[in-house]
Amino acid sequence: MRCLTLADALHARSARCSFICRPHSGHWLEMIAQRGHHAVALPNDGTTTHHMPADPVHSEWLGTDWQTDAQQTREALVNDTVDWLVVDHYALDRRWEQTLRPHCQNLMVIDDLADRQHDCDVLLDQNLGRSAQDYGGLLKPQTATYIGPQYALLRPEFAQLRSQSLARRTQPQLKHLLVTMGGVDKDNATGQVLQALTACHLPADLSISVVMGPHAPFLADVQQQASRMPRPTQVLEGVNAMAQLMSDSDLCIGAAGSTSWERCCMGLPTLLLVLADNQLPSAQALEKAGAALAVSNDHNISQVFEKHMQSGASVQLKSWSLAAAAVTDGLGVQRIVAAMLTERLHD
Repeated sequence: MRCLTLADALHARSARCSFICRPHSGHWLEMIAQRGHHAVALPNDGTTTHHMPADPVHSEWLGTDWQTDAQQTREALVNDTVDWLVVDHYALDRRWEQTLRPHCQNLMVIDDLADRQHDCDVLLDQNLGRSAQDYGGLLKPQTATYIGPQYALLRPEFAQLRSQSLARRTQPQLKHLLVTMGGVDKDNATGQVLQALTACHLPADLSISVVMGPHAPFLADVQQQASRMPRPTQVLEGVNAMAQLMSDSDLCIGAAGSTSWERCCMGLPTLLLVLADNQLPSAQALEKAGAALAVSNDHNISQVFEKHMQSGASVQLKSWSLAAAAVTDGLGVQRIVAAMLTERLHD
């Protein structure tokens, strides 16, 4: 989604954008094409690849070895030297980037982990708590770095609705709860959260909205579960107006990940569930900033409601909201596009 957001913004500045993807389960090739961008699907034969100790930790996510991926990417470029090659994949590092260098004028890496070396002109890490020092020894000295949530690649509707969302939080009440655990949610964290909520003392006038992807494997199960909830609960599939939904919500129970910056932009208080190890640092940074409360697992949700969402709910919600809104203003994509165009003009 963040690459698609970047491509949309570049397209609005008359750039032609192409995506090179491997069609793993849940791929968005059709959506990319629907948004007016060129989409190239690399071969996906499903074979198991043996990875070497020097490979990145997430190398198995690639679906092949990095040499094969680099060769197939070169072939997909069809001898076209692009102005910018943007790489967003935890399994790719300096070796892949050096191989593709002759085929691009500029190379940008989007990263969240700071766990491997890169050969790039620009590095973007939009995570709270990250600093340039975390990339010490991983980048060339001349690499330009854009680090922090002020560069988060959010769709323009978040910045557009930010003022509206913040204005309604001056005297917050808990009347609308949003649950969003990611579009796929392969482990059914959504169902676990709903089960935990049945044990909570929820306000009598509370309504619950659950967001899931249309291909989520537990979608039907969650729909059945929602019908049995003690408070009105709707399950929304493939939501397009997420900024408006966040603006209309008073509290979110959500996965720690890139949607955290969307919630911060809207000043939406959040109980964070960490669903992957790589989400832990940003969850801890958000909690340290007072912008969210990290919940170790779904069983602790009832304890959080007992402690924070009773008589003092309004004060707590307002505190979280103010801290969250200070994390990012939602204009990161404009800053990155301006930087890319400036770098290009300097070539």
